[in-house]
Order: sequence, then structure tokens, then C-alpha cells
Amino acid sequence: MLWIGRVAVVTLPVEIDVTNADAIREDLLFVLNQGAVLLVADMSRTTFCDSAGVSALVRTFRRAVASSSGLRLVVCTPAVHRVLSLTGVDRLVDVFPSVAACLAGPYEEVSRGGQPGQPESATAKADSDGGGPAADASALASGAPAP
Repeated sequence: MLWIGRVAVVTLPVEIDVTNADAIREDLLFVLNQGAVLLVADMSRTTFCDSAGVSALVRTFRRAVASSSGLRLVVCTPAVHRVLSLTGVDRLVDVFPSVAACLAGPYEEVSRGGQPGQPESATAKADSDGGGPAADASALASGAPAP
């Protein structure tokens, strides 16, 4: 883990699955509880992420929003991009190609989910179109079961 002021960069493992997703979630929540204004989950070396990993990321996002913090993901591999896209998580959480690109943006408005000045949130999109992957991610983010 690397701290840059109140920004924390946590490097995630090569594979995120049911065997380690809970531990990863706990590690990420611990960092948020330490007062990070922005949490960068560096998945640049992650080549596999299953539904347990996606759930861990969404639960971390929910906590970040609740604590007025933000979560950004660094994703480089096509397989992980695909999982995030299929689940709609890439519309819920900002995804960057590198840690440098992630840190280049402003930190004031770091999370989506209806924050001012951000693109239409996945929640609003899901409400307006009645479903799809964004609705699934929105349901995960709100704690409700997916439709």
C-alpha cells in the first residue's frame, strides 16, 4: 500500500476470486477507515476477477460513498475490463488505464452515484431504462438483489 497525502493506492493480486475476495474487501475497507479521501484499487496486474471480486469492489464503493470518499480502479487486462463492463461496474466506478492517469484527476468529486458534476450515474441510468447491467451494478451498490 502507498499513501500520497490522503490518497491510498492498494495493489490487488493477480487473481481475485471466492478464495480471497473477502480478505481483499476487508483490506480495502480498512484503508477507507484510515481516512483515505480517495482509494485507488490498482488492478493493473489482475488477470482474473470473478463475481465474488466484483461484489467486493461494489461493497467497497458503497462504503466509500457513505464515508464521502472515492474509489477508482486501475485496470489493464481485457478480461477484467470485460467483467466490469458486463456487470456495469465500469459505469459505477471510474476505471483508469494506469495509476498515473488515475491520480491525475481531481479528488474533490471522486465517486459517481449522483455526485455533482459527474456523468449520469448508473443508478439514474438503471431507473430510466428499467434494467440491464447498470441496474445489476446499481442493485449491488444499493444492497438490493439484482433484478
